Amino acid sequence: QVQLVESGGGLVQAGGSLRLSCAASGRTISTCMGWFRRAPGKEREFVAAISWPGNSPYYADSVKGRVTISRDNMKNTVYLQMNNLTTEDTAVYYCAAFPSLYYSGNIDPTYWGQGTQVTVSI
Repeated sequence: QVQLVESGGGLVQAGGSLRLSCAASGRTISTCMGWFRRAPGKEREFVAAISWPGNSPYYADSVKGRVTISRDNMKNTVYLQMNNLTTEDTAVYYCAAFPSLYYSGNIDPTYWGQGTQVTVSI
């Protein structure tokens, strides 16, 4: 059974940075991985994804230019570096593993993490 465990969330001031990590266990994830988020009162939304083995990143327009997704395949871990955070980035961030090598908005993830809270204060 695959488990995805996120870490790195927390409280940060606007303009600050955070780096989220997602460690996979159970088996090697050799497919696309990504990050989603759910803000209070809103639906879960796509943030970023990265193909296998990691040469193609994808970003939501809302985070493009401020966020970088990367993966360390030896560590079975995906990262989300977030810079210049705003209060609009406050959300629970979820790691996900897709069944495909590349990201497509029409393909739902197979596995989800439990989420990590990111809170951006003024």
